[in-house]
Amino acid sequence: MSSATAAEPKQKSKSQAPSIISKEQFLRKYTNREDGYKYEWNNGLVEKTNAINQYQSKFFIVLLDVLIKTAAFKEGGRIVQETDMDTSPIQLRRPDIAYYTAEQLKKMWNKENQVALFIVEVISPSDKAEDINKKLEEYFRAGVQVVWHIFPESKKVDVYTSPDDVTICRDKAVCSAAPVIPYLEVVAEVLFS
Repeated sequence: MSSATAAEPKQKSKSQAPSIISKEQFLRKYTNREDGYKYEWNNGLVEKTNAINQYQSKFFIVLLDVLIKTAAFKEGGRIVQETDMDTSPIQLRRPDIAYYTAEQLKKMWNKENQVALFIVEVISPSDKAEDINKKLEEYFRAGVQVVWHIFPESKKVDVYTSPDDVTICRDKAVCSAAPVIPYLEVVAEVLFS
């Protein structure tokens, strides 16, 4: 996740209101864009954020290595990067990392929207706290059960099991994806080593 702005890629003057576009227009214009950013749709507005970079891809790899050793993986559950997920009729998000069960994956491949049960967002210094909190609440309203906010700069992970229940993981503290994936656990310093 990164600095979200409600703007088209073209620069608009500050006096001009952002353009409202339909979800269909958004999907047509922003689904396959390869410019180093990811785009999300929020109530008709396009939010431009940073895509996962090469350094941040290690978080996906570490989680994948741990997931492979769990029953959830043996049962067909997988993590994916930046995949579309409707969190409401007016919001389409692309979480940095998301976990889906085998059943959810089958439904996704049949073009049925699924809400991930476990989400990881990589937070950059340019992210605004208010935007992070709004999206966190949105995720839980949609049915997400566990959200990790990874802060690479401060080497910590905030593990949420609701918008109000958070465990802060640093150093030797264990970050868990329970209850979604009971044995997906990572020592915080391993994520940042």
